[in-house]
Amino acid sequence: MYLFIGYIIIFAASIGTFAIHGNVAALWVPAEYLGIVGLLIGGYIAGNGPKVLKNTMGAIKLAVTGSKYNRALYVDLLSLLFEILAKVRKEGLMAIENDVENPESSPLFNKYPSVSADHHVIEFTCDYLRMMVGGNLNAFEIENLMDMEIETHHQEAHLAPHAINEIGQAMPAFGIVICVLGVVNVMNYVGEPPAVLGKMIGGALVGTFLGILVSYGFVGPLATQIEQKVEESGKIFQVVKVVLLASMNGYAPQVAVEFGRKVLYASDRPTFLELEQEIKSRKG
Repeated sequence: MYLFIGYIIIFAASIGTFAIHGNVAALWVPAEYLGIVGLLIGGYIAGNGPKVLKNTMGAIKLAVTGSKYNRALYVDLLSLLFEILAKVRKEGLMAIENDVENPESSPLFNKYPSVSADHHVIEFTCDYLRMMVGGNLNAFEIENLMDMEIETHHQEAHLAPHAINEIGQAMPAFGIVICVLGVVNVMNYVGEPPAVLGKMIGGALVGTFLGILVSYGFVGPLATQIEQKVEESGKIFQVVKVVLLASMNGYAPQVAVEFGRKVLYASDRPTFLELEQEIKSRKG
């Protein structure tokens, strides 16, 4: 929502400023718009592979929708992890084997649909719980493996916003290309009256205007929004990581989830009492 609000302000400020002094209709040069859009799409396709192109629409959707990573989701996640670890502490690691192998049919996971809906988080959690059940790896080895997996996820998630930012940086140059082509076309009409030439040169300059506006007013903010959402999406894996590692190092479930609570952003972090009361109510 904020992305579109920003777009409206940018559009109104740029076009509105011009409208005060001139005729907005002068900015409507369809060929210039067609050229800019064509160069934008062509440059993006030429500069990226199928993997990035496939992830682009998902990345754009991520930017225009509200973030699901909020306090309510993290309370659900920490409550789920507490219940899993409490079950392990009470009944042993083998007690969660069925839950880990079939999380989609597990009453424990299904109790928290907001968390279960994120299959990446569920897969990450179940994979390391499965390793804990197997008992073949120590906490240090699992931590290293977690770090590598989180880093891989981080790099993969940043491919699309990086590519979008790169094409955004190229847009001013594309605008100059369109402008130069327009000026070349003007040279064929040097014998026309100044009024006609002025209109044609103004139309050519619209290309430069569009390239700069699209770059810094639209593509740049889009890439920034996606980057921020990607950073938010990585925090949930860190929460799972520190909670499970704390449990492997012998801490009680109540203490382990406190480790996870402390790594959250301040805006998303429930207080100690809020989390404690929530866990107690859900346990009851």
